[in-house]
Amino acid sequence: MGKKAANPNTGKGKKVAKELEPKSRTTTINLHRRLYKTTFKRKAPTAVKQIKEHASKTMFTKDVRLDPTLNQHLWRNGVRNLDRRVNVVFERKKNEDEDAKHKFYTLVKLA
Repeated sequence: MGKKAANPNTGKGKKVAKELEPKSRTTTINLHRRLYKTTFKRKAPTAVKQIKEHASKTMFTKDVRLDPTLNQHLWRNGVRNLDRRVNVVFERKKNEDEDAKHKFYTLVKLA
C-alpha cells in the first residue's frame, strides 16, 4: 500500500503512510457467508453492519455511510430474507465539513 523509506540504521525499508485521495471501487459482497448462523430477526441489521465494516477495511475510512437505495434493497424482503450477494460501489469522498473528525468518508451505493 505505502512506499518504503530506507531506515539508515538497518538499511531495511519501513512503510510510510500513503495520502488518501477520492476513489471508487465496485465489488460484490457475499452476505451469505457473513450472516450464516445469524438469528432470523438479526439478519438485515447485521448485514448493514457487515457492509459498513467491509467498506471501512477496503477504503481505509472510519466514516462509512449507506445510500438509502441500498438500505431499501437490503430490507425489501423483510428482516430475514436477504439476497446471498449484493453488488455495491464504494466511493471514498472528501469530507466538506471543515470541523469533521475525518478528512474522508465512504459512501456505499447499490451497483
